[in-house]
Amino acid sequence: MLLAVILGIDPGSRFTGYGVIAHQGAKFQYLGSGCIKVGEHEFPIRLKMIYQGITQLIEQFSPSDFAIEQVFVAHNPSSALKLGQARGAAIVAATMQSVNVSEYSARQIKQAVAGTGGADKNQVQEMVKRILKLPGTPQADAADALAVAICHAHSRQNLIKMAGAARKTVRGRLR
Repeated sequence: MLLAVILGIDPGSRFTGYGVIAHQGAKFQYLGSGCIKVGEHEFPIRLKMIYQGITQLIEQFSPSDFAIEQVFVAHNPSSALKLGQARGAAIVAATMQSVNVSEYSARQIKQAVAGTGGADKNQVQEMVKRILKLPGTPQADAADALAVAICHAHSRQNLIKMAGAARKTVRGRLR
């Protein structure tokens, strides 16, 4: 299986978490994580800062894949719109650098990392720490972004397995 460098993103209009992993077969390697902090600037400036931050990460790590959490609509539609715009800035940065983009729901991410779609933040953080063999627990936004990257790695691995199985099938029979 080919080595993949995956940039996972947990979007936010004030803090955008990022996590970068390398994945090959059943092996994961932690490459980096953190937050793009945009502070209290005017909203268009924050979007620009997210775009620039993602672009810098892509230039630094050269990921083959970019994975991002989908928007969920909570109680505040205004917050959901801002989150959607932050996601858009991040996705445009990835597509401008010709990086493959994938999106996952929060439930899919939690299921892939913790084994249950109803996992809480602490469970996700602990499982990210274990999967990546980190010495300490990552900060919440960074852990969420690493979880997105891990989810994509699992999804990618399953697609590669299915493609391999499909190649072995001829006229409905296995070779």
